[in-house]
Amino acid sequence: MNVIDEAKLREHFAHPPEDLSLDDIDLGRIPRHVSFIMDGNGRWAQERGYERAYGHVKGVDALREAITTAVRLGVDVLSAYAFSTENWRRPQQEVELLMGLFARTMLAELPLFHQEHVRLRFLGDLEAMPADTRAAFEEGLAETESYDRMTVALAVNYGSRAELTRAARLVAQEVAAGRLAPEDVDEEAVASRLYTAGLPDPELLVRTSGELRLSNYLLWQLAYSEFYVTDIYWPDFDKWEFLRAVRAFQRRDRRFGGVKA
Repeated sequence: MNVIDEAKLREHFAHPPEDLSLDDIDLGRIPRHVSFIMDGNGRWAQERGYERAYGHVKGVDALREAITTAVRLGVDVLSAYAFSTENWRRPQQEVELLMGLFARTMLAELPLFHQEHVRLRFLGDLEAMPADTRAAFEEGLAETESYDRMTVALAVNYGSRAELTRAARLVAQEVAAGRLAPEDVDEEAVASRLYTAGLPDPELLVRTSGELRLSNYLLWQLAYSEFYVTDIYWPDFDKWEFLRAVRAFQRRDRRFGGVKA
């Protein structure tokens, strides 16, 4: 469980912009699980005259800051959509660059995970990843498996429909083998066979670049999440934008299908 260190929190959020203050945030109501659809890297780069690849590099910087910010705020789980099953359709050069970037970034960021006692987890089918990338991921998993302060779950080669199909197949195999009775197939039976098994569902989903769609991401897990959409491209999403998202979350009336008293 991630416990807030208020001294480090105040230091992290020193010198706020005029429209925002840490005092606007109820530290007792920080979402346990914040999830990000990190959108707009390529457009961020192209609008500034760079190749799309540079946007992905700057996107890593934004993710690093988001992880540190989540630790400081006391978030238990941060998840992020890094590479979808549909992203393989992108130009081969861009895909190859992303695979190399994943591997280099994983190894380069391990000191941060060690420093903050953050556990790494992956959502998705890693078997299809290039060997070097998969090896870097496996090293990250092995080196951080004992940490319990916060979990960073990266969705890589992930698609929610594929995840649900996989869960249904696993349930069917259990039933066919006689290890699970049909009448015992309930929500928990499905949830326990998803990539996110053991993690709380996201309370807050943040999508950058202004797109208003889920893009085949966590369709089961986001059933009651609060959505926060910003026009800002992911490389410009900093700790202050994170704080604005949390402030917006705390202003929502979360009824979960019920009627307000």
